[in-house]
Amino acid sequence: MRFASLGSGSRGNALVVESGATRLLLDCGFSIRETERRLARLSVAPESLAAILITHEHSDHIGGAFKFAHRYGLPVWLTHGTLAALPEGRNGPVDGQKVELIDGHTRYQLGDFDIQPYPVPHDAREPVQYVFSDGSKRLGVLTDAGSLTQHLVGMLDACDALVLECNHDLEMLARSNYPASVQRRISGRLGHLDNAMAASLLTRINVSRLQHLVAAHLSEQNNLPQLAVSALAEVLGCATGWIGVAEQDAGLDWRTIT
Repeated sequence: MRFASLGSGSRGNALVVESGATRLLLDCGFSIRETERRLARLSVAPESLAAILITHEHSDHIGGAFKFAHRYGLPVWLTHGTLAALPEGRNGPVDGQKVELIDGHTRYQLGDFDIQPYPVPHDAREPVQYVFSDGSKRLGVLTDAGSLTQHLVGMLDACDALVLECNHDLEMLARSNYPASVQRRISGRLGHLDNAMAASLLTRINVSRLQHLVAAHLSEQNNLPQLAVSALAEVLGCATGWIGVAEQDAGLDWRTIT
């Protein structure tokens, strides 16, 4: 199993995951052309994708999903709440497009993947994140969550790889020119994980199997890669160079879970 990021941040998100003969796209917040360009950077042909999975309806995650899926004949998997939250005619499916509705607690099979969605606290209609498994190894993905629930922690226990939101540094956010209401939304329980909260997750799960840890969804205004990486490395007691960062423009190259 392996994974790579096309880009991660408020201007667009997409993650490619691959197991055996199955290749999936998790979220698609970029335009068709930009998604094609970023896939080409990873030597991935759009036609090789089996489906697009969606976490929630915010445009940086779903903005290009249905248009891209329509062009390449891909099914889109998402929760009923996410589909219902889409404004009519905007970022939504076109006539005849294949949509698969999922339950946020129910595991399902898709090609060579065993996929476990799980609900997260975020200011969206029915947001979920995912754990991907090939039957042996587990990749956990957690972004766009404002707080850590017991269920969420349990879902990410003993993963072999983890893509983890480190959206903001609390001090940088407090010093920013963002309105107070926006600061409260970002740092609230339905907002985004800050560096310290992301690091605290690592103290609550079994990390003995971790082969890869990737900091993701970093704010370009209210965080720095070195701050996020340092917070995670301090908890794990590892070198900062061991931790990857999924960048907004450069994404993250392939990481293989062995």
